[in-house]
Amino acid sequence: MTNSTTFRVHALPAAALDTVRRTGRDAADRPVESLRAGGGEALRCCLRDADEGEELLLFGYAPPGAAGPYREIGPVFAHATACPGPDPAGGHPPAWRGRPQVLRAYDRQGRICGGRLHDGTDPEGVIAELLADPTARELHSRNVVYGCLMFVVRRATTG
Repeated sequence: MTNSTTFRVHALPAAALDTVRRTGRDAADRPVESLRAGGGEALRCCLRDADEGEELLLFGYAPPGAAGPYREIGPVFAHATACPGPDPAGGHPPAWRGRPQVLRAYDRQGRICGGRLHDGTDPEGVIAELLADPTARELHSRNVVYGCLMFVVRRATTG
């Protein structure tokens, strides 16, 4: 039997969301903003776009990883209260297919070791291409215009 490398998409960790909801403070210890969705806000808790009227939080988030010059804090939206989360299969979010994104590869030291802009038509192919580099520990999918984190991608080995 041979092993094949696949990937899993990760939303913001539940523990990080629980902390933000409980304390009302973000990664930079700034107050979290509460707002009602206008519709279309990218939710990092369940990896879908918000429906108009949903109660949301807007806050600064830094993905876990090595501290250093490449670690970024950026704005993200999440539900104000716990939600069911993303699809447990961990694939690319269906609602975000076709959305251009930047994928950045990070090594074990938290340094950028590659990346690519893709148009959203074959995100799995671009993810596989970047994860083929053995120095890439994880990928960050980022919004093209605003640069904020959409989700994290890590290898998952099966077989």
